[in-house]
Amino acid sequence: MTDAADPGAETELPRPPKTFTDEKGRSVTVEAYEDGDDEPLVEMYAAFGSESRSQGVPPRTKPEIRTWLSNLTENGLNVVAWHDDRAVGHAVLVPYEDTSELAIFVHPDYQRAGIGSQLIRVLLGYGRDSDLESVWLTVSRSNKIARELYESVGFETVTRDRVELEMELAL
Repeated sequence: MTDAADPGAETELPRPPKTFTDEKGRSVTVEAYEDGDDEPLVEMYAAFGSESRSQGVPPRTKPEIRTWLSNLTENGLNVVAWHDDRAVGHAVLVPYEDTSELAIFVHPDYQRAGIGSQLIRVLLGYGRDSDLESVWLTVSRSNKIARELYESVGFETVTRDRVELEMELAL
């Protein structure tokens, strides 16, 4: 049983793979992503409109997406959410000094269905299993949905400016 006061408790952070039914009745599997074919992710990111981009990511063109993805998949700890054979979400922990930066993306057609919540929890469980000790991220102050997601898994705000919040979580 999970201690409600500890959102990062063991059962709250499953390890990949994890299959679940999203809030729209679709079967989704979150898997660790190691040395895979980047094209399903390239296609997912190419479908993002300007309203789905934040802080300059994901990049806009397929060549730029491939270059950006190459860095993430070669240097980070990655998980991908799949619906059938389609990549519908991607989350990564990128090493940065003595911590890792978290980034998470869900295909626009799959947002608001609980996929981001599962994706981030599986990624954090994977990070914990990989002996990572802490994670940080930045989020726009206006992105209430993302802030609530991060807080639900235990992230705490450590710095604020007029536009962004920096949040941290000890694993």
